[in-house]
Amino acid sequence: MCGIAGWLSYSQNLETQRDTLQRMTDTMALRGPDAGGLWIDGPVGLGHRRLSIIDLEGGRQPMTTMHGGPREVAAITYSGEVYNFRELRTELQRLGHRFETRSDTEVVLRAYVEWGEAFVERLNGMYAFAIWDLRSQELLLIRDRMGVKPLYYFPTSDGVVFGSEPKALLANPLVPRKVRADGLREILEMVKTPGHAVFDGMREVMPGEIVRINRQGLGRRHYWKLEAREHEHTLDETIRHTRDLLEDIVDRQIVADVPLCSLLSGGLDSSIITALASKKLLAAGKENIRSFSVDFVDHGSGFTGDAVRGTPDAPFVRDLVETIRSSHQEIVLDSRELADSALRAQIVRALDLPPAFWGDMWPSLYRLFQEVRKHSTVALSGESADEVFGGYRWFHDPEAIQADTFPWLASVTGKYFDGKTLFDPGLLAQLDMHSFLRDSYAQAIAEAPVLPGESVVDQRMRQMSYVNLTRFVQTLLDRKDRMSMAVGLEVRVPFCDHRLVEYAFNIPWAMKAFDGREKSILRAATRDLLPESISERVKSPYPSTQDPAYEQALRDALAAIQADHNAPVTPLLDSGRIQQTLAKPLGSVSPMYERMGMELAVGLNTWLSEYDVSLEL
Repeated sequence: MCGIAGWLSYSQNLETQRDTLQRMTDTMALRGPDAGGLWIDGPVGLGHRRLSIIDLEGGRQPMTTMHGGPREVAAITYSGEVYNFRELRTELQRLGHRFETRSDTEVVLRAYVEWGEAFVERLNGMYAFAIWDLRSQELLLIRDRMGVKPLYYFPTSDGVVFGSEPKALLANPLVPRKVRADGLREILEMVKTPGHAVFDGMREVMPGEIVRINRQGLGRRHYWKLEAREHEHTLDETIRHTRDLLEDIVDRQIVADVPLCSLLSGGLDSSIITALASKKLLAAGKENIRSFSVDFVDHGSGFTGDAVRGTPDAPFVRDLVETIRSSHQEIVLDSRELADSALRAQIVRALDLPPAFWGDMWPSLYRLFQEVRKHSTVALSGESADEVFGGYRWFHDPEAIQADTFPWLASVTGKYFDGKTLFDPGLLAQLDMHSFLRDSYAQAIAEAPVLPGESVVDQRMRQMSYVNLTRFVQTLLDRKDRMSMAVGLEVRVPFCDHRLVEYAFNIPWAMKAFDGREKSILRAATRDLLPESISERVKSPYPSTQDPAYEQALRDALAAIQADHNAPVTPLLDSGRIQQTLAKPLGSVSPMYERMGMELAVGLNTWLSEYDVSLEL
């Protein structure tokens, strides 16, 4: 896993811009702490920062290759992992390619040389990379099918600036630190529009997309999208095929030349991945999986169930560890530290954006990953199983299913994603947030594929799956990517394997929920791996602190903003609403509801200060 950056300018020789290219590359140092490189050839410059995972010595980048001649024909700067690189390598060797390294990077580059743009359809993995073709003088920007790894670009008058994160682009003087109304809307609402970036003029390569830049301009095409297909398997066959896919996926994703571990919450999803990894490693005669969980000081003894989280994680974590005998470590966090202003600034710099939702989860993930990184370089995660198999409550809430909006914003769940409570009503009216949300939802539904002859129920549930897989999951993947890569940790997400996503997307809803439970197929396919307590456990989200010390620190930060008339976020806020919130007794503010407004206001102020953003509304 790595960080990439680059610049294509057909009107100049970028050797004269080496310093700028180096600054852009240096912004990716946290993503790639092990090595760095810069390659310039006339109008193009490619930068790379490396987190060494496979072929620690041979996989240095940017990488070039020759094909039947004395001169390089293509160059790549690459971030990610291709899990089927060994099979592709064997196939390319049969076609005459001789490899100089054991890295998946060289496999990707030679696959392009051999098969052209169509090579990307052969890749299985999470990746974002740029390939410069010296023969055609074209640049390709390519992102994996599910958008696990990020890639941003900014079109210029004579080319493009690109990088793994916005900060790489912002290091180039051509890219302004400007945000217009559309960008602020993306921050304030729990909606991530595919392809959009908050900064003006900047875009994100969409999941499953190829962006081609040449002297004629910029073109885009999707090489992969979710498609509606007939599901031909019986229930038993579906359960068996799901298990076969999971076995193969985990087998591929435990390959690494560095220490590997699993992130274990005691929930169904992370427990499945941890148990499968344990089984695979032990069968191969290797050490058992190392697992990590997170909790808060006094959280176990003082835990109180609520509408979101009914049970603490720790007892379930212990059940799985006792079952599979993993080498386990619990990371215990002090809630008071999570509201520290210096930590908040670190998180904003990792995101290039304010941590808009799930406030304390950002710093707790960051601290968790910091501790994990002391022992491992690669971690497996159960992220995305809820989107793939229908695990969230809103998949099973008739009101949310029928609502004319994103299901997580409907019914009782909607209040947990509303961070606008402290913002000026006049600003919200000016931004016309209602229309923004309506139009975003209409766009998503219009994209959803349709299967002719499908029942009304299946068509609607397909739409629900589609908006979760293309909108909601992207926010979770972004959060995990930024918090992990900020500390040099690679997190792999087996449930985002495109084969599994495609298959589950087309399972009829009656079969997907055949026993009346959430994630019925997944439970049935893995029941033999897990203790009954976990197989039967109800969905519980990533833990949030219940310590009033965290809320007090958040209140103090908000009060400081209220007292500072020069605070950059002040013009956006409603002073009266802030006073009302601060006047409430400590502990009376819901951790997942009213606290959200404080989180967003404080985070946005930090972002505006750190990035010197120009708001043009």
